[in-house]
Amino acid sequence: MQIRVYYEDTDTGGVVYHSNYLNFCERARSELFFSKGATPALEEGHFVASHLEANFYKPAKLADILHVSTQLIKMRGASFTLRQEIYKDEERLFEMDITLAHVDYEGKLIRMNARVKELLNSFIDS
Repeated sequence: MQIRVYYEDTDTGGVVYHSNYLNFCERARSELFFSKGATPALEEGHFVASHLEANFYKPAKLADILHVSTQLIKMRGASFTLRQEIYKDEERLFEMDITLAHVDYEGKLIRMNARVKELLNSFIDS
């Protein structure tokens, strides 16, 4: 997914705020669902971040065009882990591994059914 860096994403020096990398990744994760005709808010429940590890390599700046890549790296019964990387051209600026837990609408952890797992597996080539 491509994202342009806007003024609102940056500090007064035109450098992207560190927290906006998480926002860019969140947007890319949502787009994966939308590209498959679904939303991250499924009938059975939705996903919440339960763990993440992030590495910042170089700053993105105002007006940059960024590419966010997302790969499924692990799936369990009630959670999955993605690796998301942000690039400017061929240069990696940021990466994170994020684990998302599947919860019902009361916040209780629930196992993912076959349909949800199939949807998530379709992200492997994304």
